[in-house]
Amino acid sequence: MTRLALCATGVALWCLIVVGRLVWVQVLDHDDYVERATRQQQRVHDLDAPRGTIFDARGRILAVSVEVPSVAVDPRKVADPAAIASLLVDGLGVEYDETVATLEQEGRAFAWIQRKGDPRAVEALQARVDKLETKERFFYQVPEHKRIYPFGPLAAHVLGFVGTDNEGLHGLEARYEATVASRKGQRLVLRDGRAGQLHLETAAPRPGRDLHLTIDATIQHFAEQALANGLERSGADRGSVVVLDPHDGAVLAMASAPSFDPNRPLAVDPTMWRNQAISEAFEPGSTFKMITLASALETGAVGEATVFDCGMGGIRLGGIRINDHKPFGALTVRQVIAKSSNVGAIKLGQAAGRDRFHATVTGFGFGALTGIDLPGESRGLLRRPSSWQPITPAYLSFGQGLSVTPLQLAVAYAAVANDGWLVTPRVVDRIDGKKVPVAERRMLKLAPSTLATVRDILSTVIAEGATGRKAAVDGYRVAGKTGTAEKALPGRGYVAGHYIAGFTGFVPLDSPRLVIVVSIDEPWPLYNGGDAAAPVFAEIASRSLLYLGVSPADGPREHWPAEDPDSHATSRAKSQLAARDIEPMRPEVTTEPGVVPDLTGLTAREAVVVTSRFGQYPVLHGSGFIARQEPAPGSAYEGPIRVWLRPEGG
Repeated sequence: MTRLALCATGVALWCLIVVGRLVWVQVLDHDDYVERATRQQQRVHDLDAPRGTIFDARGRILAVSVEVPSVAVDPRKVADPAAIASLLVDGLGVEYDETVATLEQEGRAFAWIQRKGDPRAVEALQARVDKLETKERFFYQVPEHKRIYPFGPLAAHVLGFVGTDNEGLHGLEARYEATVASRKGQRLVLRDGRAGQLHLETAAPRPGRDLHLTIDATIQHFAEQALANGLERSGADRGSVVVLDPHDGAVLAMASAPSFDPNRPLAVDPTMWRNQAISEAFEPGSTFKMITLASALETGAVGEATVFDCGMGGIRLGGIRINDHKPFGALTVRQVIAKSSNVGAIKLGQAAGRDRFHATVTGFGFGALTGIDLPGESRGLLRRPSSWQPITPAYLSFGQGLSVTPLQLAVAYAAVANDGWLVTPRVVDRIDGKKVPVAERRMLKLAPSTLATVRDILSTVIAEGATGRKAAVDGYRVAGKTGTAEKALPGRGYVAGHYIAGFTGFVPLDSPRLVIVVSIDEPWPLYNGGDAAAPVFAEIASRSLLYLGVSPADGPREHWPAEDPDSHATSRAKSQLAARDIEPMRPEVTTEPGVVPDLTGLTAREAVVVTSRFGQYPVLHGSGFIARQEPAPGSAYEGPIRVWLRPEGG
């Protein structure tokens, strides 16, 4: 009986232990075991999608996303971290100590080794890994999309760039992040006990939307090249250019120097990312005299033939003497502007009166944002009249005591060029082919006769013997104004030898197509606007007008250069370039390591995809379909591949 009782007690204790364990596992530790089972049986993989493509005004690709491999490892399955680190360093060029530290992380199932690497290098490394005698797979290629800027530094300050995770960090990439960014998808991978897998796509990836810009890559190239030439001539290191359509505010070009390559933005000092044309305000100097002129003419008490005594080089106001850049006696209003007399400008401002002058300045948009669709715009500095000193209006009349951006100057001169309409500048024209609404224009409170007189007087600035004569463009009438502003340095005030040279103008005079602003920071020894900035204006204007097909006023069409057929895209080329998904590689195109492929007949997008397979991206010229390439197909690859595109049948 005792034995039976002991046996029953043992069975009861055993049942109690089993029941207790079941309660512990199924009730108390239920959530923990469910989580562990989920980790073992399920994996959620992100599905990457490309950002939207950015096109110029004629359908040329300025930014595109291509698929490239990233490299990751499972540190738990690496038996010899030092040996594998040496292999990865040799194959990818990564840092040894950092790689060893990554591989030695215990319990970590996934770790990045290199993001968005060279496809050729990753494939070669994969082949070496496959030959290793390892029991478990530890090396993974993860497809990701990399942002490519085929034209390199062209329009870099406008386009901006993206980070490693494809997030827009600067320029349009940041401003339109919500539009251009893709939406990641997700795939659920279920594993059974026999290592079988079931793939379930729980959320589809969505590509980003495309941007079509007002920027014309050809005019942008003209602007950047002319600015570089101007900096070299004048001995300056920094400058900016804005090219604006005066009628609708379309920005055709916007350049800042020095520039950078958005494919490698971290290779330069971050200060070089700043778009000087919109973010850096400066004292405009004599380019601002156009505003003073308009304000004085609007009173009706001053006309273009009104004569002012310019004091033979200076004027004294409130006990302070203000000097002119050279002695002038009696000058007409037209001569005041043509010869850029500061004393004459002061007397124009006095004729306008304090209140009218301030109203005119604010009416042109100074002291306020232009509203351009780019990040980082400065509103400049314009103090309220209540804070003005008695001498402030005198300084303002010739462009000192306030600060403006090159873009604000462009908008102001555009208003004079287009009969008084103040436009909102813009860079994005269409999103996925849909027109972006254009901001409503505002009319200046200036009489048409005032604006007509201002335009006519500005044209005399370009005449022989005037300050802006080097801005002349053969065959076209130009209107504009030079500016040579003394530069105020922090804590030192105005310092001799430090200037900002500028020229702002529009062309052709009778039917303006372009407003161009040139600003050169600290030129030397050619420090004035007429010598440093006006030739840059002339170079951009002459090349752009011929490119746009604007016939000279004094010459027949047959005497000016024919249009470049590469600059025009047919509707078919545009539609192919505008396709959201990257087109597959054509079956007849083959790639071999170290050998240049035949890209003839491909679109720009196809060429980018093909060459990305071996870690290179073509330098594109024109739009449409590839008609010529260098180096030739089949030759050994030793450097950049340059391709020239033409429209179908071009």
